[in-house]
Amino acid sequence: MTFRRQGNLDTSGVSGGGGGRGRGVAVGGGVGGIVVVLIAVMFGINPSELGVNTGALGGGGNMGTDASAQQFQEQIDSCTLEVANTDTVCRIVATTESIEDVWTAQLPEQTGMRYEQAHTNLFSGQISTGCGTGDSAMGPFYCPADNNVYLDPEFFDQVLAGQLGGSNAPASQMYVVAHEFGHHVQTLLGDIQRSQQDPQGESSGAVRVELQADCYAGIWAHYATTTAAPGGDLPLLESLTESDIDEIVRSAEAIGDDHIQSLGSGRVDPSSWTHGSSDMRRTWFVNGYRNGSVDSCNTFDAQI
Repeated sequence: MTFRRQGNLDTSGVSGGGGGRGRGVAVGGGVGGIVVVLIAVMFGINPSELGVNTGALGGGGNMGTDASAQQFQEQIDSCTLEVANTDTVCRIVATTESIEDVWTAQLPEQTGMRYEQAHTNLFSGQISTGCGTGDSAMGPFYCPADNNVYLDPEFFDQVLAGQLGGSNAPASQMYVVAHEFGHHVQTLLGDIQRSQQDPQGESSGAVRVELQADCYAGIWAHYATTTAAPGGDLPLLESLTESDIDEIVRSAEAIGDDHIQSLGSGRVDPSSWTHGSSDMRRTWFVNGYRNGSVDSCNTFDAQI
């Protein structure tokens, strides 16, 4: 995936630190419960099982300092499309804008519903959110109480690639961000709460919510190279290759419940799944990518 080297980049959708504050503890009906004692709302990883040093991610420490938030913000403010091709923080910024562009166009066209923007927060350590205290060791997560996506950029290298064997390639990083925004689309459409109606098991509501977010990430990939940025005629992304899709699929498989369980206890237990198997996650991302249709992502009525 390559961003155009020229053109304007809107950085207003991403900030360093901050987020929803003073809105209570973790909300029921969030993604996978959004329980802060879990390492990953999205990925369902247990740090002790994988031997993850959460200190390496800044987890378990104090709230993200003003200095770290300022450092992130200064980097965000200096981002350009050209730099987004080589720098993780700027890639997250550009990906956020690309995702918002796609859903601003596609959600009303396909569902008749106006897309309301979310916000991305980059942090290290801990952060106060509308769903309680977030920690870097949780991995990327979305909070429906404040419509914010939270990310520690170190996650991609430290956990996704380093611990789980996924890809740290640009396309893989972008897929993770697109998955979290998929949860935002679910919130807008009123489907996010289904994860708590049936929170565990191979065919549970929780698994179906996660697979749909993978499918929505695929929809973004389907339209990313053809959706023009606001005020322009060209999309932010120039290319999406089969190699890019391979990297995304590699990471989708790496975060399957069966793969994670095999790395931990070595015992695969479908009755405890909350996010779906490697095969499920690959299948539903590819479904969204090939079809580009919200209707094709109806995991709740599908045989998964």
